[in-house]
Amino acid sequence: MSTINALFVGHGSPMNAVEENNFTHGWRDLGQEILKERKPRAIVAVSAHWYTRGTAVTAMQTPRTIHDFYGFPQELFDVQYPAPGDPEIAELVQDIAKPTLVAKDYDWGIDHGTWSVLTHMFPKADIPVLQVSIDGTKPLSHHMEMGEKLAKLAAEKDVLLVGSGNVVHNLGAVDWHAGNKGFDWAERFDLDARDIMLEDPSRIAALTSHRDFAKAVPTPDHFLPLVYLAGAAAASTGTVETFNEMRSLGSLSMTGYTLSA
Repeated sequence: MSTINALFVGHGSPMNAVEENNFTHGWRDLGQEILKERKPRAIVAVSAHWYTRGTAVTAMQTPRTIHDFYGFPQELFDVQYPAPGDPEIAELVQDIAKPTLVAKDYDWGIDHGTWSVLTHMFPKADIPVLQVSIDGTKPLSHHMEMGEKLAKLAAEKDVLLVGSGNVVHNLGAVDWHAGNKGFDWAERFDLDARDIMLEDPSRIAALTSHRDFAKAVPTPDHFLPLVYLAGAAAASTGTVETFNEMRSLGSLSMTGYTLSA
């Protein structure tokens, strides 16, 4: 049986944390598949919602659950994901990412880009979780390199690398009546991204010249976690596969990818 070492998840709305739908069922199935193989030593997550100047890794023993949103029902604010941290793994992340990784962080915790997914994948919250921030000042090539470095850690230390964002993420164009359908441009971009990820992830930068890139990626924060997985896959002989291959609300993609050794 192949071992999933890294994955990218389209996380969509924070409400997915408390809903039962096609997306959350896909996350739950994936978590069960991973646990059938083995229980990872730790999860290192790259979330669209920790977008910074410089790069940091959470290094506390007990990370807090961050409710980094507003205007949602109290039910969502009541969610806690009490996974422990792992300062030893944080040290390894910092070491392997030198000289890029410049700081250990003792304040951030686990944001909803991470916990809204993990609460379905690993509901027991018994696997240590660390987050690595996305340095918004760096070019795409930097994030590819970071993905490659973190994948090495995943392979050597049995860490699961999780990128969380959305291939297509345009909140300004959301159609609340579109259901699980995408606009034509969202479909095109998502499918062309899939072709690159499945055939040659090293070509991920070609998407920045795609005719629909400006609509699909109006800001880079949700797209860049995919680049980390592309970097990991480009440096690997493993297999990339899709899951949750769906669009939602016209202008969101929920498509996810796994990288298996």
